[in-house]
Amino acid sequence: MYRVKIKKKYQPAANVHTKTSIAQMFDKIAWRYDFLNHFFSLHIDKNWRRKAVNELRGLPLDQVLDVATGTADLAITIQKRLQPVHVTGVDISEGMLAIGRQKIEKKGLKQQISLQYGDSEALPFAENMFDAVTVAFGVRNFEHLEKGLSEMFRVLKPGGKAVILEFSIPQNRIFRSVYFFYFLRILPFAGRLISKDAQAYSYLPDSVQSFPHGVEFKEKLENCGFEEVTIRQLTLGIASVYSGKKNF
Repeated sequence: MYRVKIKKKYQPAANVHTKTSIAQMFDKIAWRYDFLNHFFSLHIDKNWRRKAVNELRGLPLDQVLDVATGTADLAITIQKRLQPVHVTGVDISEGMLAIGRQKIEKKGLKQQISLQYGDSEALPFAENMFDAVTVAFGVRNFEHLEKGLSEMFRVLKPGGKAVILEFSIPQNRIFRSVYFFYFLRILPFAGRLISKDAQAYSYLPDSVQSFPHGVEFKEKLENCGFEEVTIRQLTLGIASVYSGKKNF
């Protein structure tokens, strides 16, 4: 059985942990990011995004903010499935944003989705501005996690909802061993081979292991003001959807 020591307490991933270095890393792999995401997840990541978006069903959606939007996959899924008036995506990687804008234009969604540079720890928006705030596979890249979560809470309208999709660690011991063998051995090697970037796909498993998943992350959301926080595990715990409300 493949064994790995799981980090118990959250600390930023050791090899990349500043906003500048993270932005530079994603700029380098932006051209291959979508392909690798779908390839390594066997396209399951598309279903994960749909399940995350479903958490917003039934809410009156006018303005939605997608933090760490990357190449805008989640922003596009939100617009297609829920059709809010407008989705704004922010990210610190201009390379990722450029790819996202190309996708949005190709899909004819330029009027419904806009992308801009934005730091998760200092969002360039007023308080109580958005009906929903989302993040997919981005919160583990926040340099200061609580600061980023607090900013999401600040810009969310009272009565609004935050939905966060992030990798987590499977609880079943046998499945976890298989998962970590793939995640720590196969994925970094193949990622380096395809993306030509040695750093990015070593950072990925390190950041997932360092991230506070499950109840520990739920408590961080609650400490930042979110209420009625729920956790929904996906695909035997490989990923989780967290949701929380900003009550009146």
